[in-house]
Amino acid sequence: MGYVFGPVNSRRFGLSLGIDLSPKEKSCNFDCVYCELKGAKPVKSIPNPPKAQDVIDEVKTALKKFPNIKVITITSNGEPTLYSELDELVDGLNKIKGDKKLLILSNSSTICDKSIQDTLSKMDIVKLSLDCATKRCFKRIDRPLKEIDLDNIIECLMEFGKVFKNTLVVEVLLVKGINDNIEEMQKIADILQRLKPDRVDLGTIDRPPAYDVKPVKEENLEELAKLFKGLNISLIRKNTPLKKVDFTKDELVELISHRPQSGFDIEHFFSAKSKKVLEDLLKEEKVQKRDIGGTVFYTIPR
Repeated sequence: MGYVFGPVNSRRFGLSLGIDLSPKEKSCNFDCVYCELKGAKPVKSIPNPPKAQDVIDEVKTALKKFPNIKVITITSNGEPTLYSELDELVDGLNKIKGDKKLLILSNSSTICDKSIQDTLSKMDIVKLSLDCATKRCFKRIDRPLKEIDLDNIIECLMEFGKVFKNTLVVEVLLVKGINDNIEEMQKIADILQRLKPDRVDLGTIDRPPAYDVKPVKEENLEELAKLFKGLNISLIRKNTPLKKVDFTKDELVELISHRPQSGFDIEHFFSAKSKKVLEDLLKEEKVQKRDIGGTVFYTIPR
């Protein structure tokens, strides 16, 4: 398949089928320092976007093969709301999803676009990012296109939060030495206490980043989480039990190309059959094993 990958066992959303709207290149209006994709110049649109119907057809096929998934996740090698046929895609997926939840992972950059708000409003779960409350922090971490303004994003998040009727999740990702201080986190907490999302995902770098930045220790995350009073805070717990899944070689290569798998993922998510497939891919040098900051990751050789 060209656009559908997985399933991915998300610790926060359950067994998910992914849709990558820009599988061949990074297409994002941010160049975040923590991104697991290679750094790239921010862009305003996804070049050579797929036809919505082609994506829908792939999802139909995947749903027959993986009927037990919980979520269909719209993402991309970049920002999915830059996709020109997003509204058509969401309408089509809503017609075929059955009891699955439709989720999008967005960096919030386009939330001031009324048409984007209208499209997101048709989804079951919208996950938006807010890594900073100050412009200096925003430029250091998210590295956006010059015309993107953080104050506008925050204002429009408030507007969207008032009209969105389904599940709104906001992710805050901490980078050591940049936004992991009490002052920045308190300002973000103040914003989110006004927004009142259904859940706040507070996390840090857990995959190989594009730039030389470091994660925040879990104990520091737990302390900073205390600032977000009155909000439902989700922190990743390393002992989260995960359902194990079988993968073919092609499925595993496609999965790892979209999302490097950690040693934890392999141990808790992969069936015995999938582990054997991974061993074969390592021998064939189609997958490589890397130690990054003391954590093992399985990636596609560059």
